[in-house]
Amino acid sequence: MALAINSDEVLTPPVASATVMVVRDSPAGLQVLLVRRHGNSGVLGGVHVFPGGKLDAADRLADAASLDRPADACLASLGEPGLDVGTALGLHVAALRETFEECGLLLGQAQGAAHVQPVREQTAAGIAFAEALRALGLPLATASVLPWSRWVTPRVPSVTNKRFDTRFFVAAAPEGQAVEHCVREATEAVWLSPRAGLERYWAGEIDLAPPQIMSLSQLSRLADVSQVLAAARSRPPVLIEPEPFDLDGRRVICYPGDLAHSIAERAWPGPTRLTYRNQRFEPDGGLGALLG
Repeated sequence: MALAINSDEVLTPPVASATVMVVRDSPAGLQVLLVRRHGNSGVLGGVHVFPGGKLDAADRLADAASLDRPADACLASLGEPGLDVGTALGLHVAALRETFEECGLLLGQAQGAAHVQPVREQTAAGIAFAEALRALGLPLATASVLPWSRWVTPRVPSVTNKRFDTRFFVAAAPEGQAVEHCVREATEAVWLSPRAGLERYWAGEIDLAPPQIMSLSQLSRLADVSQVLAAARSRPPVLIEPEPFDLDGRRVICYPGDLAHSIAERAWPGPTRLTYRNQRFEPDGGLGALLG
């Protein structure tokens, strides 16, 4: 299914959201979890994405006594001037909650497998995720999700008619827990090496949106979970504000470091722009440019 290109300007502010690149080591190397959104979804239907979603009001209200660390640490880890503590905490909670809701994983919980069903029952009854964990004596493991990047959708989005301010996190897959995707929101959940994800995209077997393409390209340069987590800890999250334009009738999305982007400094190794051709976004240089 080809992505439809949007050319309308969105005047509403971007919606705060969180997404998590859950990674694990396998005999074949590093793998990352992707879920395929339902085709009738209002955002990126049919596309393979990392689990995530919008920041909920309840995410900001987590009880400080149930945190695994001070809320100020969540704020410091995001490194965003002007961000308030409540929102910073809420984004970490949203990352944990969305991963649980969409994939059934309780990140950062040593004995999480035994608590998946009780948490499901409580949240199904309308109890907030953070409160459900507190009732079971489980900490909110905010330190288990490490900020990786921040993507702010431009005023003229290319693949949706909505704007998001999405914080991308990375997290190690919890031991002993099985992925169970939410059947209301997704049709499958798959573990793929970043390289295999990009190869399947190039072969037309799956669809990816530009943030996933570029994020998988970065992960493909890392060998295992320890390298991913070390990379996240070694630097502040990269701010990515894509700048789209049309060239010769094709949509181009450029990123920091591109000659057409307002920021001259590169955000990452690899391609600095994607062009919509062959019913998908491609870098100059093809698949090899993404794999490095």
